[in-house]
Amino acid sequence: MPRGDKSAYTDKQKRKAEHIEEGYEDRGVPKKEAERRAWATVNKESGGGNKSGSGRGHAENHASSKKGGRAEGEASAKRSAAERSASAKKAAATRKRNEHHAGH
Repeated sequence: MPRGDKSAYTDKQKRKAEHIEEGYEDRGVPKKEAERRAWATVNKESGGGNKSGSGRGHAENHASSKKGGRAEGEASAKRSAAERSASAKKAAATRKRNEHHAGH
């Protein structure tokens, strides 16, 4: 089975990934990135493609779904463009200053 083959997934998992992907696209995430994140979320919650066989299933963890429903980036959305820009510039300056630590 080649990488990226979705045949091992159930119909429910495929629908779920589609729905998650649409949610990301609504928030402005590029199509390929949205698809990648959606499948990563499905894998995290259900443990990947489901194999057949009695007694091989296990409970799903829906922590990711719960998190997605909350207003992400709420704090930055309340700030003005100038404040966000100043913050980004400060962060960039800090990263530039700390660059030499990366090699250690």
